[in-house]
Amino acid sequence: MPETTDRDSRRLLRRLRDTLADEGEGQQRLDRITSLIADSMGTDVCSIYLLRDSDTLELCATEGLKPESVHQTRLRVGEGLVGRVAGEATPINTPDAPAERGFRYMPETGEESFSTFLGVPIQRLGETLGVLVVQSRGTRDYSGDEVYALEVVAMVLAEMAELGAFVGEGAAMAARHQQQVMIQGGTGQEGAAIGHVLLHEQRVVVSNPVADDPEAECARLHEAMDNLRGNIDDMLSATMGGAGEEHTKVLEAYRMFANSKGWVRRMEEDIARGLSAEAAVEKEQSAARARMNRVPDAYLRERLHDLDDLSNRLLRLLTGKGRASLDEMPGDPILVARNIGPGELLEYGRALKGVVLEEGSVGSHATIVARALAIPLIIHADRITTEALNGDPILVDGDQGLVHLRPEETVAAAFLDKIAMQEQAQERYASIRDKPAETRDGVRIALHMNAGLMADLPSLPGSGAEGVGLFRTELQFLTRTTVPRRGALAALYGRVMDAAQGKRVVFRTLDIGSDKVLPYMKREDEPNPALGWRAIRVGLDKPGVMRMQLQALIRGAAGRPLSVMFPFIAQVQEFGDARRFLLDEIERERALGHVLPETLEIGAMLETPSMVFAPRCFFETADFISIGGNDLKQFFFAADRENERVRKRYDTLNVSFLNLLEMIVKRCAETGTHLSFCGEDAGRPIEALCFAAIGIRTLSMRPASIGPVKSLLRRADLSQVRAAIDQARAEGVQSVRPAVMEWLNAQS
Repeated sequence: MPETTDRDSRRLLRRLRDTLADEGEGQQRLDRITSLIADSMGTDVCSIYLLRDSDTLELCATEGLKPESVHQTRLRVGEGLVGRVAGEATPINTPDAPAERGFRYMPETGEESFSTFLGVPIQRLGETLGVLVVQSRGTRDYSGDEVYALEVVAMVLAEMAELGAFVGEGAAMAARHQQQVMIQGGTGQEGAAIGHVLLHEQRVVVSNPVADDPEAECARLHEAMDNLRGNIDDMLSATMGGAGEEHTKVLEAYRMFANSKGWVRRMEEDIARGLSAEAAVEKEQSAARARMNRVPDAYLRERLHDLDDLSNRLLRLLTGKGRASLDEMPGDPILVARNIGPGELLEYGRALKGVVLEEGSVGSHATIVARALAIPLIIHADRITTEALNGDPILVDGDQGLVHLRPEETVAAAFLDKIAMQEQAQERYASIRDKPAETRDGVRIALHMNAGLMADLPSLPGSGAEGVGLFRTELQFLTRTTVPRRGALAALYGRVMDAAQGKRVVFRTLDIGSDKVLPYMKREDEPNPALGWRAIRVGLDKPGVMRMQLQALIRGAAGRPLSVMFPFIAQVQEFGDARRFLLDEIERERALGHVLPETLEIGAMLETPSMVFAPRCFFETADFISIGGNDLKQFFFAADRENERVRKRYDTLNVSFLNLLEMIVKRCAETGTHLSFCGEDAGRPIEALCFAAIGIRTLSMRPASIGPVKSLLRRADLSQVRAAIDQARAEGVQSVRPAVMEWLNAQS
C-alpha cells in the first residue's frame, strides 16, 4: 500500500464516521470497522481488543482471524505483543512478530500466517481502553504515516467508546460510566456521605471527533489558542508584584506551552488528517498523559502536568464548557477533582457533602479546609476524574478511604444503614453535650476542638468542646494571593475570640512548608519537605512575617487572655527565640500605648522526638505543651504519613510509642507544665481512652469526635484501663490495643 496521505486519512475517517452513524448494535459496528480498516489500509487482518477489566484484554472484533475466537481469546495486559501495546501505551511496529520480545502465539485465532504486526493503543486522556491491530502476510514495513493514521483511527474509536457506540454483551463491551466502580483511596478526613457527583473540572466529551473542513477547524483552533494566550497574559499581569515567584513560574510555563510551535503544529497535523479541533487537542493530551506516566523525573512530570492543564483550558474554550458553577450544584453535591486549592474549596463552602480527590495529601490545604468544613475527604482516589460523570450517585466512606461510584442497591442500602446508625449515635451524644468528660473513677478530661476558619466556631457550643485547643492560622495565608494585612488579621483573630465567648482559644502561629506552600512564596526544592524548611524554621528565617502575625494576635486579643503556640519546635533555642519575638512585640505594643492581653500564655507543639529529651528548662519555660501526634508519630516510626503503604503499618497504641508519650507526661508533671494531645488520634475513642489512662488530661480533636470520645470516657474506669495497659506491657506485646479492646468487651 502506498504511504498514507492526509487525503487518505480524511477519507478513512469519513468512512469510519459514516459506518458509526449506521444503525446497528455495538458488535455489528465493531465488525464493520475492522473490515473497513483492513480494506482501507490493504492489510490481511484488523482486530480490536478491548479491556474487560483493568488487567485483561478480550478480542472483540476481527477481520482476517478466525471468527470463533472473538470474545474467546483473552490475554493479560503486558502479555504478548498486544498486551505490551496496552501495558506500555505505545505502538509496536514489526515485520517479524515472532522475533519480537514477549511474542505469544495464540493458535485459536489462526494468526500463524501473519508475521507483520502493527498495534496501537486505543486510549483517551492517557487511559488505555484497548488495542487496535493490523497484520499482514509476508514482510511489510508499515510507514510512519500509516502508524500515525492508525493512531488517529484509534483515537476516534476511543471517543466513540466513550459515547457508548460499542455497547454489547459481555464485560469488554459494557457501557462505560454505567457500571459500579469501587475505588480504594486514602482517608483525608473521616466521615460518611451519600450524594451526587459534582465535577470541579467538567468532563469534556468530544462528540464530533471527525471533521470535513480542515481549514475551518484550524481557524477554530487558532482562535481558541489566541484566547488562551490572552487569558494567560491577563493572569500574569494580574499577579505581577502580588504573586510569589513559584506562582509566576507556573504561569510562565503555561505561556511557554501556549506559544509552543511544536504543540500547535502537531494539532494542525491531526486536523489535516481529519480530526476536529477538539479531537486534535485531546489526541495530543492523551499522548502527553501517556508520557507523563513513563517519565521518572519529577520536574518533567510537573511540566507535562502543566501541559495537561493547559489542554483542559483549551478544550473548555473550544466547547464553551467551564468549571463547575455554584448554580449547577445538585442538592447533595460531592465534589470530585484531580486536586483543588483551599480558596476554590472554600468557594463551594458548606453546601458540599464530601470531597474526593485523585491527588491530595493528608496535610494538604484541601484536607485542612475539609476538616474545617467537617466534611469527609478521600485522597489518592485513582482514576476518579475519568470514571465519574456529573450527577452520578456516589458514596464516600472517609473512615475506610473508600469511594463507591454508581453503587448497586445492596451497597447503597448498607451504606444508608451505616449513616443512620451514625446519626442515632450523634443523637445520643447530644444528650451528654453539656456534661463533663468525667470517668467512673472521677478523673476529669478536658475536650477541646480544632479549628481553622471562622466557619468552625459555630460548632463550639454544639460540640460540647470546652475551648479551641488548636486554631490553625495558616488558612488565612493559604487562601490569598498576597500576604494578608495586619489589620485584617487582627480583626479576624478578634472575631474568633468573640465567637468563642470567653472560652480558651490556642492560636498556632503560621505552620507552612512541607505540603503547605503559600502561593506568593517561593517553593523550595527539597528532597524531603516534611523534614525541611517548615513551620517555626520559616518563621525565624522570615521574621517580618512572624512579627506581623504576632502583632495581629496581640491586637486581636484586645485586652482578653491570649494563648499562642509555636509549631514544630525541634530544639530549645528555637522556642527561646520565638518566645522572645512575642515578648518583644508585647513591649513594642506597650510602648505604642496599645491595649495588652489580660494574660499571656506561650506554648509549643511537641512534634519531634528530640524535644522529649530536651533540657528541663524547656518544660519550665513553656506555659503549656501540646503533643502534635500526627508528626510525632511519623518521625518516631520513620513512616511518612503521606505514604499509604507504611503509615497504617504502625499502631498509635504501640507500646514503644505509649512509652514515649508517658515520658512526656512525666516531664510535664515534674515542672507543672500543662499538657494536651492534639491530632487525629485524639478523636479516636480507644486512643483517647489510652491517652487519658497514661495521664494526659486535655485532648483536642475535630468537633464531630467529641461526642464519641466523651461517651466512652464517661463509661470507663481509668485505673482499670491502666491496669490492662500495664499487664499488656509486662507480657511483651507490640500493641496494647487487643488488651484494651478485650477489657472494653468485658464491660459491655
